[in-house]
Amino acid sequence: MHLLIYENNEIYIEKHESEIPWLKIFTKEPYKELGDVPKELRLKLWVIYDILEQEMKNYYKPDKINMASFSNMLPRVHIHVMARFKKDSYFPNSMWGEKLRDAKLNLPNEDEFFKQIFKVLNERLF
Repeated sequence: MHLLIYENNEIYIEKHESEIPWLKIFTKEPYKELGDVPKELRLKLWVIYDILEQEMKNYYKPDKINMASFSNMLPRVHIHVMARFKKDSYFPNSMWGEKLRDAKLNLPNEDEFFKQIFKVLNERLF
């Protein structure tokens, strides 16, 4: 089960269960390819991505932000936004790559982060 962080009439954002902060942005309409998404909504997706990236950087102070959009297993447009840390279990590999260590990250409270995301998205998207 995925935790819904934000939703409006065009998109929704879910938390992906992981040791790292990891969010996924989905379009409500199940477009197969990014090029199938109407241009106005495509531009909004990048605004949302920018907001999530900036808020993750400010809140978690990661070493790197990763972005991915494969859509092979789930053939619909969605964008992964991940805060990465040099001490996470997979770094510098991708989160789908080989695990290199058993990490125990000490991260700030995610509920506060989710409240901040909700607030900023509501302010900036409407």
